[in-house]
Amino acid sequence: MERINLFSCPMDIATMGETVSWVADRTSKRQFTQHVVVNVAKLVNMRSDSELAKSIRDCDLINIDGMGVVWAARFLGHRVQERVAGVDLFERLVCMSAEKGFPVFFLGGTEEVVERTTAILADRYPTLDVAGFHHGYFWDDEEKIVEKIHASGARLLFVAITSPKKEIFIDRWKDKLGVDFVMGVGGTFDVVAGAVRRAPEWMQKAGLEWLFRVIQEPRRMWRRYLITNSKFAVMLVKAKIAAALGSTA
Repeated sequence: MERINLFSCPMDIATMGETVSWVADRTSKRQFTQHVVVNVAKLVNMRSDSELAKSIRDCDLINIDGMGVVWAARFLGHRVQERVAGVDLFERLVCMSAEKGFPVFFLGGTEEVVERTTAILADRYPTLDVAGFHHGYFWDDEEKIVEKIHASGARLLFVAITSPKKEIFIDRWKDKLGVDFVMGVGGTFDVVAGAVRRAPEWMQKAGLEWLFRVIQEPRRMWRRYLITNSKFAVMLVKAKIAAALGSTA
C-alpha cells in the first residue's frame, strides 16, 4: 500500500476493497490497527491542533475520505483512484466482521442512537457478534469505558464521536482497549439509525456533501465550511506554487 504525504499529513493510497482486505488480514493475525479517515476539515484543523495532528500521524492506516482531498492530491500529482468514505467503510467492515466472526463494539452517539444502530446492524447481519455498545457521553470516567471495551472481548471498535475528541481518545487509550482494530466513524451511527440523512449519491461524487450539511443545518454549518474551505484553498495554492518552484530549481 503506497503512502504519500500531503500538507504534512501521511495518507495511504488504497481502494475500498484493498482497505477492507488489509484490515481483515491484520485482524486475523491479531495485529493492532489504528485507523483514521482524513477530509478537508481535519487537514485544516491539524495545523492548529497538535493533539489531533499527533493522533492522525500515529495511525497505521490513513484513508482519504473527502473528495476535496482526493482532488487536491490529484492536483498535486498523486494518483488517487477513489475516496474511501468512512460511513461506507464502516458498513463494509461490519459485514466483514459478521462473515469472519470478529466481535465488534459500538461506542458513541446518544443512548437511543447507539441502541438503534446496534439493533439495525444485528438484523442486517444475523451472524454479527456484538460484544457490546455504549453511548458517547462518558468523559467523566474514560477509564471505566476503556475497561468495559477491554473486558468485552471485541476485536473491532467503532467510535462515533466528533473530531477531534474521537481521534484523541483513540490515541490516548489504544494500548489498553484490547481490540485489534479501532476506527473513528464520526456521525455514522446517526446515519445508520436514521437520525441524519446522508447526501444523495450524486452530491457525494461531486464533493458536495458539505453543501448538503449546510442546507440541513445552515445556521450551524455555513460559517464552519466557509472558513475551512477557504483555508484549504489557500493551502492548496501554496502547495502547488511550492511544487512548481521545486521542480524548476
